[in-house]
Amino acid sequence: MTKIFTAQNRTIVLVSLFIMLTGNYSFFRHFLEIYPPSLDNMLFILSVSVFFTMANVAFFLLICHGESAKWLMALYLITASLAAYYMDQYSVIIDTVMIDNIAQTDTQEFLGLLNANLFIRLFIFGVLPAWIILKYAPVVHDVRSELKSKLTILLLCIMTMLVVSVPFSAGYASFIREHKITRAYLNPTYFSYSLLKYIKEHITTEQLTSLTPVAMDAFETEPKHKNELIILVVGETARADRFSLNGYAKETNPALKKQNVVSFSNVSSCGTSTGESVPCMFSILNRKDFSRDKALHMENALDVLQRNGVEILWRDNNSDSKGVATRMRYENFKSPTMNTACDSECRDIGMLGGLDAYIKSKSDKDILIVLHQMGNHGPEYYRRYPKAFERFKPACKSNELRNCSQQEIDNAYDNAILYTDYFLSKVIDFLKQYDGEYETAMVYTSDHGESLGEHGMYLHAAPYMIAPKEQTHIPAIVWMGKHFDFNIDQIKPLKDYPLSHDHLFCALLMGFEVATKTCELTNKVLQDNAALKLAAVASSLPESKGLRD
Repeated sequence: MTKIFTAQNRTIVLVSLFIMLTGNYSFFRHFLEIYPPSLDNMLFILSVSVFFTMANVAFFLLICHGESAKWLMALYLITASLAAYYMDQYSVIIDTVMIDNIAQTDTQEFLGLLNANLFIRLFIFGVLPAWIILKYAPVVHDVRSELKSKLTILLLCIMTMLVVSVPFSAGYASFIREHKITRAYLNPTYFSYSLLKYIKEHITTEQLTSLTPVAMDAFETEPKHKNELIILVVGETARADRFSLNGYAKETNPALKKQNVVSFSNVSSCGTSTGESVPCMFSILNRKDFSRDKALHMENALDVLQRNGVEILWRDNNSDSKGVATRMRYENFKSPTMNTACDSECRDIGMLGGLDAYIKSKSDKDILIVLHQMGNHGPEYYRRYPKAFERFKPACKSNELRNCSQQEIDNAYDNAILYTDYFLSKVIDFLKQYDGEYETAMVYTSDHGESLGEHGMYLHAAPYMIAPKEQTHIPAIVWMGKHFDFNIDQIKPLKDYPLSHDHLFCALLMGFEVATKTCELTNKVLQDNAALKLAAVASSLPESKGLRD
C-alpha cells in the first residue's frame, strides 16, 4: 500500500476527501430531496456518494503536481470552505454569473457579506487545514515514483467509479441530464468549471471583437413618436401541432386564446437543435448558406439593432445564447442566483423579474428583450412545468420514453406546452403595462420541434435533410400593442403563409423601423399585404433574404 500511496499523493487524497466531507452539505441535501433515503434508493445514494468522492480525488490528483501542489491544495481548502458557506447559508450556486458578480463587487458590498460565522467556518475548514498543508506537506524527492503512484491511484478511482455506476446507469443518466442545479452544488469541481468557463467566455469575447459587419446601410426610417419595446421569446423544443391555436384538439392555449394574437401555422425552423437554430435565426445567412463558424464571425440582427441605438437585453433560462448575445448584456436565469422562481428547476416565468427596473433605466431608448426559455426540453417533459400545470393525465414521469405509453408521453409534453402558454400570456400582460408609453410587441418562436415516437423517433437533432416535420414545424406567435406600426389585421393574412426562421433577421429590423436593402423584399411582403396585394408579390418572395427555395 505504501508503494501505491506516496507521501504527497496520500496528502492529496486526504485533502480531497476532507473537502468532499466538509464542503458538500448543499449537494447532498439537494440530492437527498430528489432521492429520499429508502430501501429502494439506498444503494443508488451510496453509489453516487462513492462516485463523486472518487471523481473529487481524481480531480485533485490531476491538478496537483510537484512543489506547487501544496499551494494549490491550500488555495482550494480556503476557496472551497468559502463556497460551502455561501451555498449552505444562501443556497447560491458559484456559477459564471456569481463569479462575474464577485469580480464586480465593490468594497461596501464585500463588507456586507462578512460575519462571525463566516470567519469561524473559514478558519476551521479553510485557513487552519491550509496552514497545516503548507507547513507539513511532504517534499517530492522522486518524481518518477510520484507519477507512477498518481497514475495507479487514478486508475483505481476510475475502476471504482465504473464499478459503482454501471449497475445504476439509468439512474445516473436521469440524474446527470435532468438535475443540473443539484450537480452545480458539487464543491469544488463545479465552481472550478465555472471559473474556466468564465475565463474562456471573456477570452472569446476579446477574440471576436473584430467581426464581418452586415447591413451597414441600415438606418432608422422615420422620426419616432414613441420608442419601441419588443420582447422576443425564443422557445425550446415546441412543435406547432401541439398548440390549440393551430387546431390541436387539446386545449393547450387557454390563456393565449384570450389575447389578441396571431399564431402562424406554417413556420419552419432553421435547424433541429438549439446550437444550430438559435444562431441561425439571428443570422443574415439563410438556412441553406448557414454554418455556425461563419455566423460566429459575422454580426447578427442584434448587432445591427444595437448599432442603430436599440438597447438589447438577453435573459437565458436555457443553456446559453450559442454566441448570439456575446456582445450584448447577458443574464443567466438558469440558477437561483438570478431566478427567484426556482423549485425543482428554475422556471421561465422568473425571467420577468426585475424587468421594470431595467426598462425604467432605459426609458429614452428603443428596447429589445430576448427571453430564452427552457420550454419543453426533453426527455423528462414533466419537469418542465410546475405541478399546478399537470392538467393532462396520466403523464410520463420518466426519461425512458419507450417505457411510457404514447398517451403518457403526449400528456407530459402537452402540459409543458400549457406552461409556455401561461408564460407567453404573462409576457403580454407585462407589455400591456407599457402600451401607453411605447410601441409594444411580443414575438415568440421555438428553436425546433420534437419527435414523440412518430416513426419510432424521439427527441430531436436529426439531420435536417431527413428530419421529420415534427422536428422542423414550429410555432410562431405575435402580439402587437395599440401604438405599434403594424396591427393584427395587417398580419392575419400571413397566418398560413410559408415562413421560416430566415425571416427573423428582417422582421426584427422592421419592428424597430430600421431599413436596409438586405430586407427590401421581405418588407414588401407586409406592405403589399396591407393593401391586400400579397398574391402579386408571391412569385418574388424566394429572392428575399432568408426565404426558402
